[in-house]
Amino acid sequence: LPFFIVIAVSIKLSSKGPVFFKQERSGLNGRKFILYKFRTMVNNAEEEQKELRAMNETDGPAFKIKKDPRIVPIIGTFLRKTGIDELPQLINVLKGEMSIVGPRPPVPSEVGKYGNWQRRRLSMKPGLTCLWQITPCRNDVCFEEWMSLDLKYIDSWSLGLDFKILLKTPWALLMGEGC
Repeated sequence: LPFFIVIAVSIKLSSKGPVFFKQERSGLNGRKFILYKFRTMVNNAEEEQKELRAMNETDGPAFKIKKDPRIVPIIGTFLRKTGIDELPQLINVLKGEMSIVGPRPPVPSEVGKYGNWQRRRLSMKPGLTCLWQITPCRNDVCFEEWMSLDLKYIDSWSLGLDFKILLKTPWALLMGEGC
Protein backbone atom coordinates (compact mmCIF):
# COMPACT_ATOMS: atom_id res chain seq x y z
CA LEU A 1 0.00 0.00 0.00
CA PRO A 2 2.75 2.57 0.75
CA PHE A 3 4.26 1.78 -2.67
CA PHE A 4 0.86 2.42 -4.32
CA ILE A 5 0.57 5.74 -2.47
CA VAL A 6 4.02 6.91 -3.66
CA ILE A 7 3.11 6.00 -7.26
CA ALA A 8 -0.29 7.70 -6.98
CA VAL A 9 1.27 10.92 -5.67
CA SER A 10 3.92 10.83 -8.42
CA ILE A 11 1.24 10.47 -11.10
CA LYS A 12 -0.86 13.31 -9.64
CA LEU A 13 2.17 15.62 -9.42
CA SER A 14 3.30 14.92 -12.98
CA SER A 15 0.03 15.22 -14.91
CA LYS A 16 -3.63 16.10 -14.73
CA GLY A 17 -6.19 13.33 -14.51
CA PRO A 18 -6.94 10.22 -12.46
CA VAL A 19 -4.30 7.95 -10.95
CA PHE A 20 -5.82 4.85 -12.50
CA PHE A 21 -6.49 4.09 -16.14
CA LYS A 22 -9.56 1.94 -16.68
CA GLN A 23 -10.23 0.23 -19.97
CA GLU A 24 -12.68 -2.37 -21.20
CA ARG A 25 -10.94 -5.64 -22.10
CA SER A 26 -11.98 -9.07 -23.28
CA GLY A 27 -11.44 -11.96 -20.89
CA LEU A 28 -12.31 -15.62 -20.76
CA ASN A 29 -14.63 -16.54 -23.64
CA GLY A 30 -14.74 -12.88 -24.69
CA ARG A 31 -16.46 -11.66 -21.50
CA LYS A 32 -15.84 -7.96 -21.10
CA PHE A 33 -14.42 -6.49 -17.90
CA ILE A 34 -12.75 -3.29 -16.74
CA LEU A 35 -8.96 -3.58 -16.49
CA TYR A 36 -7.08 -1.35 -14.04
CA LYS A 37 -3.60 0.14 -14.53
CA PHE A 38 -1.68 3.07 -13.16
CA ARG A 39 -2.14 5.88 -15.69
CA THR A 40 1.08 6.41 -17.67
CA MET A 41 -0.32 8.54 -20.50
CA VAL A 42 -2.01 11.89 -20.78
CA ASN A 43 -5.60 11.93 -19.59
CA ASN A 44 -7.15 11.93 -23.09
CA ALA A 45 -4.80 9.33 -24.62
CA GLU A 46 -7.66 7.18 -25.96
CA GLU A 47 -9.00 10.08 -28.04
CA GLU A 48 -5.50 11.01 -29.26
CA GLN A 49 -4.89 7.45 -30.49
CA LYS A 50 -7.14 8.10 -33.50
CA GLU A 51 -4.83 10.93 -34.60
CA LEU A 52 -1.75 8.72 -34.14
CA ARG A 53 -3.08 5.69 -36.05
CA ALA A 54 -0.59 6.28 -38.88
CA MET A 55 2.31 5.98 -36.38
CA ASN A 56 1.34 2.42 -35.34
CA GLU A 57 4.51 0.30 -35.32
CA THR A 58 2.93 -3.12 -35.07
CA ASP A 59 1.02 -5.21 -37.53
CA GLY A 60 -2.40 -6.75 -37.00
CA PRO A 61 -5.13 -5.14 -34.92
CA ALA A 62 -2.87 -4.14 -32.00
CA PHE A 63 -1.67 -0.54 -31.57
CA LYS A 64 1.85 0.21 -30.30
CA ILE A 65 4.29 3.10 -30.66
CA LYS A 66 7.74 2.71 -29.05
CA LYS A 67 8.16 6.41 -28.29
CA ASP A 68 4.50 7.19 -27.82
CA PRO A 69 4.08 10.98 -27.45
CA ARG A 70 1.12 10.44 -25.10
CA ILE A 71 3.30 8.93 -22.34
CA VAL A 72 3.76 11.19 -19.32
CA PRO A 73 7.49 12.02 -19.12
CA ILE A 74 9.63 10.36 -16.44
CA ILE A 75 6.97 8.67 -14.24
CA GLY A 76 4.98 7.24 -17.15
CA THR A 77 8.12 6.00 -18.88
CA PHE A 78 9.42 4.44 -15.65
CA LEU A 79 6.14 2.73 -14.78
CA ARG A 80 5.80 1.24 -18.28
CA LYS A 81 9.42 0.13 -18.57
CA THR A 82 9.32 -1.68 -15.22
CA GLY A 83 5.77 -3.01 -15.62
CA ILE A 84 4.75 -1.38 -12.34
CA ASP A 85 1.82 0.23 -14.19
CA GLU A 86 0.28 -3.28 -14.34
CA LEU A 87 0.16 -3.82 -10.54
CA PRO A 88 -3.44 -2.59 -10.12
CA GLN A 89 -4.46 -5.61 -12.22
CA LEU A 90 -4.07 -7.57 -9.00
CA ILE A 91 -7.57 -6.15 -8.34
CA ASN A 92 -8.72 -7.93 -11.51
CA VAL A 93 -7.07 -11.13 -10.25
CA LEU A 94 -8.85 -10.83 -6.89
CA LYS A 95 -12.16 -10.25 -8.70
CA GLY A 96 -11.59 -13.46 -10.69
CA GLU A 97 -11.41 -11.68 -14.07
CA MET A 98 -7.73 -12.43 -14.59
CA SER A 99 -5.08 -14.84 -13.37
CA ILE A 100 -1.42 -14.16 -12.64
CA VAL A 101 -0.23 -16.03 -15.77
CA GLY A 102 -2.14 -16.23 -19.05
CA PRO A 103 -2.50 -14.43 -22.38
CA ARG A 104 -2.70 -10.65 -21.97
CA PRO A 105 -6.29 -9.36 -22.18
CA PRO A 106 -7.03 -7.66 -25.52
CA VAL A 107 -9.29 -4.69 -26.11
CA PRO A 108 -12.63 -5.69 -27.71
CA SER A 109 -11.91 -3.72 -30.90
CA GLU A 110 -8.83 -5.91 -31.49
CA VAL A 111 -10.82 -9.11 -30.87
CA GLY A 112 -13.31 -8.02 -33.53
CA LYS A 113 -10.46 -8.13 -36.06
CA TYR A 114 -9.14 -11.56 -35.02
CA GLY A 115 -9.13 -14.48 -37.40
CA ASN A 116 -10.79 -17.69 -36.18
CA TRP A 117 -7.46 -19.22 -35.09
CA GLN A 118 -6.67 -16.14 -32.95
CA ARG A 119 -9.99 -16.26 -31.08
CA ARG A 120 -8.80 -19.41 -29.34
CA ARG A 121 -6.62 -17.24 -27.10
CA LEU A 122 -9.86 -16.22 -25.35
CA SER A 123 -10.34 -19.84 -24.20
CA MET A 124 -8.19 -19.17 -21.13
CA LYS A 125 -8.46 -16.54 -18.43
CA PRO A 126 -6.14 -13.61 -19.26
CA GLY A 127 -3.11 -12.98 -17.08
CA LEU A 128 -0.74 -10.34 -15.78
CA THR A 129 2.21 -12.02 -17.47
CA CYS A 130 2.70 -14.50 -20.30
CA LEU A 131 5.23 -15.94 -22.74
CA TRP A 132 5.11 -12.73 -24.79
CA GLN A 133 5.98 -10.69 -21.67
CA ILE A 134 9.24 -12.61 -21.14
CA THR A 135 10.25 -12.67 -24.81
CA PRO A 136 13.35 -10.50 -25.48
CA CYS A 137 12.40 -7.37 -27.43
CA ARG A 138 8.72 -8.34 -27.08
CA ASN A 139 7.60 -5.05 -28.59
CA ASP A 140 9.33 -6.01 -31.85
CA VAL A 141 7.43 -9.32 -32.10
CA CYS A 142 4.93 -9.33 -34.96
CA PHE A 143 1.25 -9.76 -34.10
CA GLU A 144 1.04 -13.27 -35.56
CA GLU A 145 4.02 -14.46 -33.48
CA TRP A 146 2.48 -12.84 -30.37
CA MET A 147 -0.74 -14.77 -30.96
CA SER A 148 1.26 -17.96 -31.61
CA LEU A 149 3.03 -17.53 -28.25
CA ASP A 150 -0.37 -17.25 -26.51
CA LEU A 151 -1.65 -20.39 -28.24
CA LYS A 152 1.57 -22.24 -27.43
CA TYR A 153 1.01 -21.34 -23.77
CA ILE A 154 -2.60 -22.55 -23.90
CA ASP A 155 -1.65 -25.80 -25.64
CA SER A 156 1.24 -26.61 -23.30
CA TRP A 157 -0.08 -25.17 -20.03
CA SER A 158 1.37 -26.64 -16.85
CA LEU A 159 2.26 -25.43 -13.37
CA GLY A 160 5.91 -25.81 -14.37
CA LEU A 161 5.44 -23.46 -17.31
CA ASP A 162 3.64 -20.95 -15.07
CA PHE A 163 6.53 -21.02 -12.57
CA LYS A 164 9.06 -20.58 -15.39
CA ILE A 165 7.16 -17.52 -16.66
CA LEU A 166 6.80 -16.12 -13.12
CA LEU A 167 10.53 -16.51 -12.47
CA LYS A 168 11.49 -14.79 -15.73
CA THR A 169 8.97 -11.91 -15.57
CA PRO A 170 10.68 -9.71 -12.94
CA TRP A 171 14.03 -10.00 -14.72
CA ALA A 172 12.51 -9.18 -18.12
CA LEU A 173 10.73 -6.13 -16.71
CA LEU A 174 13.51 -4.81 -14.51
CA MET A 175 16.07 -5.17 -17.28
CA GLY A 176 13.75 -3.38 -19.70
CA GLU A 177 13.85 -6.24 -22.18
CA GLY A 178 10.71 -5.02 -23.93
CA CYS A 179 13.02 -2.94 -26.20
